[in-house]
Amino acid sequence: MYALILAGGSGTRLNLGEKPLVTLNGKPMIEYVIKAFHDAGYEVVVILTGKTPYTLNWCRARAIPYLIASGAGYIEDLAEAAEYLEIRDPFFSCVADLPCLSPATIREIREHYQKSGKEACSVWVPEELIRNTGSHPSYSGCIGPILACPAGINILRGDLIEKPQDELQLLLWEESLAYNINTREELDRVRQLCQDR
Repeated sequence: MYALILAGGSGTRLNLGEKPLVTLNGKPMIEYVIKAFHDAGYEVVVILTGKTPYTLNWCRARAIPYLIASGAGYIEDLAEAAEYLEIRDPFFSCVADLPCLSPATIREIREHYQKSGKEACSVWVPEELIRNTGSHPSYSGCIGPILACPAGINILRGDLIEKPQDELQLLLWEESLAYNINTREELDRVRQLCQDR
């Protein structure tokens, strides 16, 4: 099963250069995400755009598979990658700035997805949990009675990528998913968390 890591954004809110390469404990954020998927047994491909030339060089230097998408948008870039890779089965998509993601969480998401019988899965974190980390969510919606925010990790079917997919909206009370880094304050908190651990 593929895991496509989206690493083509400009990272303007963080304003520290290419966000996938911003470091935590001396390693770029994207490295933590790639390792989590590798350790969970997935074939990783990094999806880049023209906005991330240094991330491209980083992938090349480490022989990490990558594709350069047009940068038209999240779904558009995923659709390009799925078509190029001829993915017909379900695959993970994940943002590159989720450095606390663990193999165990990836496995849990897949288990819920497989049990659901749905075509796709979007993962959500309670807004309360995100606010407890000191972050300020930019988007939230209701999953049942709970106000929640998208975690940046999903499962989609390659053969249905061009159309809406019937999805499981999976709500996880998982602190590691609450650390989606978009600001320097959020980065500082995660750096402190890494030091404390």
